[in-house]
Parts: sequence; C-alpha cells; structure tokens
Amino acid sequence: MIKIKLSIIILVLLVSCVKTQKESLINQPPTWAKSQIWYQIFVERFNNGDATNDPTSKNIYAASNFRPVPDDWTITPWTNNWYQTEDWAENMDGDFYGKLQYRRYGGDLQGVIDKLDYLEDLGITAIYFNPVNDAPSLHKFDARNWRHIDVNFGPNPEGDNLIIASEDPGDPTTWKWTSADKLFLKLVDELHKRGVKVIVDYSWNHTGVEFFAFKDIVKNQQKSSYLDWYDIKEFDNPATDDNEFKYHGWFNLHSLPEIKKVNITTERNPGHPYEGDINESAKNHIFEVSRRWLAPDGDTNKGIDGYRLDVADHIGLGFWRDYRTFIKSVNPDAYLIGEIWWESWPDRLMDPTPYMQGDIFDAVMYYHIYKPARYFFANTDLKLDAAQLVDSLQFLWRKLDKPMQYSMMNTAATHDSPRLLSSFENKGLYKVWAKPNDDSTYITGKPSEETYNRVKLYLMHQFTIPGSPQIWNGDEMGMWGADDPDCRKPLWWPEYEFDDEYRNNFQSGEKTYDEVGFNTNLFDFYKKIISIRKENPVLATGDIEFLVAEGNKLMYRRYDDKDEILVLFNLEEKTESFELRAGFNYIDLINNTTSNYSITLEPTTGAIFKLVE
Repeated sequence: MIKIKLSIIILVLLVSCVKTQKESLINQPPTWAKSQIWYQIFVERFNNGDATNDPTSKNIYAASNFRPVPDDWTITPWTNNWYQTEDWAENMDGDFYGKLQYRRYGGDLQGVIDKLDYLEDLGITAIYFNPVNDAPSLHKFDARNWRHIDVNFGPNPEGDNLIIASEDPGDPTTWKWTSADKLFLKLVDELHKRGVKVIVDYSWNHTGVEFFAFKDIVKNQQKSSYLDWYDIKEFDNPATDDNEFKYHGWFNLHSLPEIKKVNITTERNPGHPYEGDINESAKNHIFEVSRRWLAPDGDTNKGIDGYRLDVADHIGLGFWRDYRTFIKSVNPDAYLIGEIWWESWPDRLMDPTPYMQGDIFDAVMYYHIYKPARYFFANTDLKLDAAQLVDSLQFLWRKLDKPMQYSMMNTAATHDSPRLLSSFENKGLYKVWAKPNDDSTYITGKPSEETYNRVKLYLMHQFTIPGSPQIWNGDEMGMWGADDPDCRKPLWWPEYEFDDEYRNNFQSGEKTYDEVGFNTNLFDFYKKIISIRKENPVLATGDIEFLVAEGNKLMYRRYDDKDEILVLFNLEEKTESFELRAGFNYIDLINNTTSNYSITLEPTTGAIFKLVE
C-alpha cells in the first residue's frame, strides 16, 4: 500500500513538473525567434508572376469607396513613373494620394514563388507577409473575409469567388480551400523546405464593409445574427428616405467598422493598454481562422509559424491573453508579434512592457530601437551622441527580460513609414511630416552618397545588436520613398527598365528626374552583413557590452564563452583610433583583413572585428 501511495505521489509530482515546464515554455518566445533575418513582403507590390489574375474594377469595389472606380480603370504598368497620374485617374476628383489608393500593379503569390531563389541568395530566414486575406483595398486590412487568401493573389479569382459564396462563413465545417489558399500553402511549404519561417499579418480589431458579418447587419439590421459583432450606433429607419445607419469605425473611418469591445474594466485610450475583450461570437471566429492557417487540415507542419497582429493597443489585454493561450495550444512554437506604436505622436512611443510579460506577445515591432539609432547614425536636425544612444538602448532593454530582448523584431522601415534611405536623407524628426503633401521640402528622390554610407553604418549596427533584424522589401534594392503610400512602390527588380521618376514628385512646375533601378552595390552590402550575422551566432545569442561611447565614437562587443565580436563606429569629423585587446588578433569581417589591437577609422566609417585565436 505504501509503495502504491509513493508511486502515485511521484506520478503527480512528475505530471506537475511537466505541466510547469510546458507552461514555462509557453510563456517564453520560441527559441528560433532570436536568430532570424526578417524580410517583410507586401504582396501586391512585390512581383507580378501571373498576369491572368490581375485585379479588375469589380475586385477593388467596396461600398465605402469615397469615389467610384472609373469605367476605364486598368492596372498600372510595373515600371511606370510613380508620380505620373494614369489616364483613368485624370478626371477623378481628389488629390494625387487620394487617387493612388485605386492603383494596382498585380503582385501575387506566384510572383513570390518566382523570387524564392532571390530571397535565398539574399540570406533571408523568416518572412512577414502583410495581409494576404481577401479584401478589396491595397492594404487589405478591410477584409472581405479572414478565412481565405485574396482571390487576386491566386490563379482563379472567379472560381475562388464561387467557392467562397458556397460556404456558410459562420460555420467552419463548410469552409473549403480556394485556389489562392492552396497556392499560399504551397508557398509556405516551399519556404519551409528552404528553412524559412512564415508569419502573416492580421487585424482582429476591424474588418471592411464587405465583410460577411457586417454585410449581414447592413441587410438585416436589428434582425442580423451578427448584431453583436459591431458597435452599431443607429439603425436605418425604413419609414424615411434617409439612411440613418451609423456604426463605430476604427479611428472613425467608415471603411473599417470596428469589432465590438466588451468587458472593459479600465480606461480605453489608443496608445495605452487596457483591460477588455471582444464579443464572444467574433472571438470564436477569429480563433477558428487562426487555427486554419496554423494547422491546415489539423497539420501544423503545413501551417504558418505565427502572426503579426495589427493595432494591438486597440484591443483589450484580456483578449490577447486568451489569444496567446489558444495559439500556443495549437502550436506551442508559434510566434506572436504585436504592433504597438505611438503613445503620443510624434514624441513618445508606447511602452511594450505590459505586452511582454509572457502572457501576451513574444515580441513587438521594435520601432523603439530604430528611433534613437537614426538620430545617431543619420545627419538629422536632432542629433544624439554615442553616450545618449547607449543610454537609450539600455533604457529600452532594461524594460524587458532577456529572452524578450532577443526575440524582438528590430524594425527600421515598413509599409507604414518612410523607406530607410529616405528616412536618413531627410533631417526632420522621425516620421513627422514625412510626405511631400505634408512638407513640400521633403526629399522624395534619390539620396546623396553620404546617405548611402550612413545607412550602411546603421545596418552594421542593426545586424550586430540583440533582436532579429528586419528588412522592408525593396530597401535592399536601394529603393527610396516617403511615408505611406510612397514607401509602397512596386519593387525595382533588376530585369526591368523603369521610367525615370519625377524628383519633385507630383507637384506643379518644371520636372526634374531621377534614374530608377536596382542598386547592386547596396544589395551586395546587405548580403554581406546578413552573412556575417548568420555565420556568427554570437550576434544573435551573445551578451552585449558597450566599451566606448565618447562624443561620436562608439564601440561595443558581442560575446559568449566561445566567441567575441567588436563593433566600432567613428562618426566624428576626423580620424579616430580605437584600442582592441592587446596580444590578440582580429579579423575584419567586412573586408576580410587581419588587424592587431590598434585600429584607426576614417570619419563616418565603421568596422566589425572578430577575435581569432
């Protein structure tokens, strides 16, 4: 009897231990997160691999469109001058940027598949796809549905629309796989074969007006079975000629009806975390969609590796805790990264700490780490010296436990910000009046040689600090562009010849031009710095120590019990000397030359040295 009781006690302790270990793992980022080279793809502007599926005016229609789609609308040729207005747009009301929202170039999933060798050659190990869910807009945050890939990203848009129409969107047992869905899963499989992780962008905060649940409310009003999904302010009165139907849209945008928030127990204010949830019916649907892409037909080996989650601060923490629990129950190794951005634009970014306690996200898009680095490496009106940069970095890192520091996606440029080169070319504050219609002096054309050089120095920094570096597709090609939407030009593939681009953009007056095209020199530098990161795991997993931060001189080391790498920058206006450890030899990883303990750097240069035995 005693032996039986002891066996039961031991078994209970073992089960408890396993459970504790499992919970501990779930509360940590996946181990693979810290060692990635992230590449962000905006499919519509990445590459047109299949001209037969190009969007039509019918596909881009939404009831919320401010202007009707012109009868003569067509897709825009890939190589056109970005600032040249199309014939179909000439007679449209509105300014250049308003018309630009109707522009399409035909990028699709086949276009991504066709460029997998390019991505492998570059050295990419993880891809973050901007939304690929079915939607009428360019940005695709105005979902027609979440459960399918956009019909124009696959090979048979008309057939896919028929499949979608045959389903009961509220019943997951009726959901089928469209041709676009199947092509996406094929793409995921091809990427996995190459050792590349895949995450997909979703906004669970809002839908578009073409979303099935919202359309049902528009049609059936108070009788809709989806009534609790949205915050309806007023229903239409059939006894009047007017349409009184009113609802809450994200940031009051009627094109983006917001999913209804419930159980709010703290103040809800954008840019600040709050306690709350979303209604149960929509929540269950979100869980089913998330499961669909994580484990297609129940197989996590066929699914994506996680989610990038848009405008996370607009959804309550209660929902996010439940979401993490659900996602990790499907795939414990899935990666969840939230977008939290401005607490108070343009001065203060949100504190990621409430989201990084192990119960919500594995990472956030770490714009925070780029902002001070820009003020050190770029020639901007606001200038940080080396000590101020170090203080900023350490302040940010101290807020996070070490596993979270290393799992972050170190974000520089994205679909929502100026391209890296343009960010460095302009001297103003980060993401402040960063478009020509906001600031007529904003430089939208080809950057100076100094800017290219300073961007390379920043990349040396981005790829040698804790956290996984991220590349916005096209930055490695040398693309320039102001804030959204100018950062969303079709990519400058080397096999194309592009029209010269207006340097003074869409504004009136005599035009000057820039020659547009793939920048081989910058691309080769990206390849070099990526290979350095990948070939030296200490840059992903090692500790960091700052050794010199004087004036505009900066030196730090990444180290573990096996390796040591020193990173040096001289942003002074004169030649400066750095002393490495005496009695040791170092190899310059950029130039593949050896050096001793005394290093001299010319102005505005940097170096990466590895200790060799």
